Amino acid sequence: MSSMIAIILSGIFFLLLSPTCSGSKILVVPVDGSHWINMEVILRELHSRGHEITVLRSAKSWFIPSNSPIFTSINVTMLQDESDLDYYNKMLLNVMERRRSPTFLRSFYQQHLITSMLSQGHEILSRASATMLDDPVFMKKMQDAKFDLMLTDPALTIGVILGSYLKLPMVFNVRWINNGEGHLTIAPSPVSYVPVSGSELDDQMDFLDRSKNMLHYIYSSVEQHFFINPYYSDLFQRHFPPGTDLLSLELAADMWLMRTDFVFEFPRPTMPNVVYIGGFQCKKPRPLSDELEAFMQSSGEHGVVVMSLGTLVSALHREATEAIAAAFAQLPQKVVWRFIGEKPSSLGNNTLLVNWLPQRDLLGHPKTRAFVAHGGTNGMYEAIYHGVPVLGLPLLFDQFDNVLRLKVRGAARVLEANSLTKEDFLEAITDILETPSYRENIQRLSRLHHDQPMSPMDTAIFWIEYVIRNKGAAHLQSVGFSLPWYTYFSLDVALLLMALIVAFVWASVSVCKMLCCRRSRRKTKAE
Repeated sequence: MSSMIAIILSGIFFLLLSPTCSGSKILVVPVDGSHWINMEVILRELHSRGHEITVLRSAKSWFIPSNSPIFTSINVTMLQDESDLDYYNKMLLNVMERRRSPTFLRSFYQQHLITSMLSQGHEILSRASATMLDDPVFMKKMQDAKFDLMLTDPALTIGVILGSYLKLPMVFNVRWINNGEGHLTIAPSPVSYVPVSGSELDDQMDFLDRSKNMLHYIYSSVEQHFFINPYYSDLFQRHFPPGTDLLSLELAADMWLMRTDFVFEFPRPTMPNVVYIGGFQCKKPRPLSDELEAFMQSSGEHGVVVMSLGTLVSALHREATEAIAAAFAQLPQKVVWRFIGEKPSSLGNNTLLVNWLPQRDLLGHPKTRAFVAHGGTNGMYEAIYHGVPVLGLPLLFDQFDNVLRLKVRGAARVLEANSLTKEDFLEAITDILETPSYRENIQRLSRLHHDQPMSPMDTAIFWIEYVIRNKGAAHLQSVGFSLPWYTYFSLDVALLLMALIVAFVWASVSVCKMLCCRRSRRKTKAE
């Protein structure tokens, strides 16, 4: 009995002494749209652990609620105040038109459209950031709140700027930053085998591919320094020390929670303060509604195809939707299609159109045979998590690169939405359904993804609380970011070595000339 009491007391003593940070005050600046979906998953977990969460949102937010049981919201000026969802539908039509260009050129045309969007977006974001920092009442409220951490998605810059100004420890929930994938900002990225965002390349590049990748890298650098940075120069001059720019603030973040996994991403160099949480939003499926479950069971041995093209875009042209509907009508499988718009005239009796679908629960259903998707990161990781092969119809942004990664691994096929025909779609979806290798490959990726010592969510929460407990993680930050570019690349050392080599060669030649001249004079005297 006494030994049992001793064990219990030891356990209580351990719990009391173990490091904890429950009840910490966390300031969150998220990105709206699909990015909010995975940020909210983390916030729910943090709230369950006793943390007090404050979220900055736009009064015109598309997805972030003003009232929530897990956080307090504060309305501020953000990107959504000067943009709307129709902008993305218009951009989709422009992208699809550019996709008709030759293969080598179309990614550059598409990147040019994105540059225009980024330029407008960062102009709005710089004004919004200036409005915050110039408002003494708002800033005093932020300072008086005594937050312990800034948690932000750096795809938009307001959280980076505000957190840096408040001198808060900062954690990024990140995949995209400024104008590309997060690794390209924080980690060494040799263009010989690390594809630049938007290049639509894999890590096996021939000479032409490497040339294309280099051009994309140069374009991305020009975009960052000449199209994005100038919008913030006045703001930084007024509110930050001399020499501050957007990249220096981003590189000072304590922890980068990277929403990727090397089961999906190509292997590449990384950094000590980058932690991988790809698929953290994925969970086991829940039971479907009675109506939807009955539809799934009615598919019999043939199973079900699930189709969804994401949360933001609904402007797939009429010809494409008619071609897809007609192809679905010829399948023996049932189809659940998240569809917004006018019902296709060629729709078959086997297809159920819904305004919204429980994607996670459908992909985890044993009757699901294939997933037709636009290639968003969330959907790709859910497909990997549940082991469902993908037919990709990429539309915008990173979606072309995402579906390429599954295609290279033999777990997906990819079609161009701008030139889609019934015959092409039917052949591709039939191939996915009838060729065992697609399912075998995606299930192998699924097994690898699940085989981890900690779940991605537990990893994310641990490192967030780690930064709170230790008031930062400066010991994980590389000194390389503070070096001048010529020092970083050791150009000064290379220049010294070249000078020494030139001096040695010059001295050697001079000595040889001198010896030869002496020998020649001796020979002349002897004669």
